[in-house]
Amino acid sequence: MRLTSLDVFRGITIAGMILVNMVGVADDKYSLLDHAEWNGCTPTDLVFPFFLFIVGVAMTFSLSKYTADNKPTQAVYLRILRRAVILFILGLLLNGFWNQGVWTFDLSSIRLMGVLQRISLSYLFASLIVLKLPRKSQWILAGVLLLGYWLTMMYVPVPEYGAGVLTREGNFGAFIDRLIIPKAHLYKGDGFNYLGDPEGLFSTIPAIVSVLAGYFAGDWIKEKKQANSQTSMDLVLFGLCCLVIAIIWDVAFPINKKLWTSSYVVFTVGWALMLLAACYEMIEVRLIKRWSKPFEIMGLNAIALFVASVLLIKITAKTQLGTGETAISIYNWIYQNIFASWAGNFNGSFLFGIVTVLFWYGVAVLMYQKRWFIKV
Repeated sequence: MRLTSLDVFRGITIAGMILVNMVGVADDKYSLLDHAEWNGCTPTDLVFPFFLFIVGVAMTFSLSKYTADNKPTQAVYLRILRRAVILFILGLLLNGFWNQGVWTFDLSSIRLMGVLQRISLSYLFASLIVLKLPRKSQWILAGVLLLGYWLTMMYVPVPEYGAGVLTREGNFGAFIDRLIIPKAHLYKGDGFNYLGDPEGLFSTIPAIVSVLAGYFAGDWIKEKKQANSQTSMDLVLFGLCCLVIAIIWDVAFPINKKLWTSSYVVFTVGWALMLLAACYEMIEVRLIKRWSKPFEIMGLNAIALFVASVLLIKITAKTQLGTGETAISIYNWIYQNIFASWAGNFNGSFLFGIVTVLFWYGVAVLMYQKRWFIKV
């Protein structure tokens, strides 16, 4: 069974990811296209957890034949491990690629974690949970992971900081990351200064639940014999319940992407359920598909487009034109001379992002016409 609405949801997500990544390089950007400074959640903060949720929904169909009487073989586990390893290595390659016009893959200082690394580990552990545990135990473990993460972050003291300090360097997750990951391999940007990581090891624990939530939603859809509006409404109701729970939980454990707090997981799952419901209702139930074809095409090569787009951003943002004080990155030259010069800084960065999304859509169309579907 192939769920076209899932491909469309994935395409919407990868288009959003390319847009916010490209806009994010500019100095001036609309707040909706920027991450929350710390607590809170903007539309940009929904993109990454949506992708994890989608990974979980896709697992429903890829692992369905192994979750009942047909038990997984060693080859199945090896395929899961292989995919996770490839994603992790791709993430490392992105972290070490291109600085000031040269290849700088330095093993002594490369950042260990990142977006693809988090997807890799979350997918790996969520797959093992699905294959090893019965459904009721999966739900219980998901709850334990969220509650356990909350209680640990709030009540286990960190040396020199104390308990419940939810700053970049003082939170318990950053402390664990510093214990496990050498300082040179932690994140230096966004004020972390090698004292933590927004995609750290410890905060990957609740991210596993982001994947499991997608799996639960996908299984709910798969169990329905025919597409119907009641399924869409059920997804919306579950989503609204998640939003209410998250908003209440936010009082005690703030919604925070960079800490991937439990309330953030529930909040983003709520929105993911409602967007999935909208795609499902329009495409699977009402058969309104014309609008969705561009997103479906992008969704079929999502990982390839993400990796290629990040590589292009690194090349344009870190390659300098000229020397000395007059040097300017390729990104800033294009942004200032082609977009900001007539549209203004904020509109210019937004238009630059839109044009970039359209460029990668063109690449996706070419791959689709050639039947090139790159799978990890």
